[in-house]
Amino acid sequence: EAMRRAELVMCAGPAGTGKTYLAVAMAVAALRQQEVRKIVLVRPAVEAGESLGFLPGDLQAKINPYLRPILDALREMMEYDLMKRYQEEDVIEIIPLAYMRGRTLNQAFMILDEAQNTTVAQMKMFLTRMGEGSRIVVSGDTTQVDLPSGTRSGLIDALARLRRLQGVAAVKLTASDIVRHPLVQRIVDAYDGRPKKRG
Repeated sequence: EAMRRAELVMCAGPAGTGKTYLAVAMAVAALRQQEVRKIVLVRPAVEAGESLGFLPGDLQAKINPYLRPILDALREMMEYDLMKRYQEEDVIEIIPLAYMRGRTLNQAFMILDEAQNTTVAQMKMFLTRMGEGSRIVVSGDTTQVDLPSGTRSGLIDALARLRRLQGVAAVKLTASDIVRHPLVQRIVDAYDGRPKKRG
């Protein structure tokens, strides 16, 4: 619902709640209904703890492992050949966060996944790429921040700073929203110190 009414949706929740899947589904629907002209999928490359420059291959080969969850969701929603054609025509653009600087994206559905691993400056840079007719979904798990100790998460900061602005919706998902295997919910509960649930 929030994705239909707000221009910027910030969604925080644990693993398995369908944050990425739902964002990609809404982006594909907006593209099919010609509400946007392109989909831009972005993810920070922090998790591996290494620079993309040191990895072998061209840019696409370097970023594919980071973007696999987004690609998996995309493949469930459209035929592979169409997805590849859209990528070749830049209708679907999959890029690392660092490559967003200096751009303005009009009529685009922009998704920033794993946003808990952005710094405050990176989050501001990403959000200010929004042009006319664009929509943004920012998602992440605030309990899985891989930034260096003492670095404030851009997602945590944005949730506190922007949640009351007009055109912004903030959504908090919980372990009860987990849609993956039932064991995932029990794992999240165990790490969060909640009582064990049967099932």
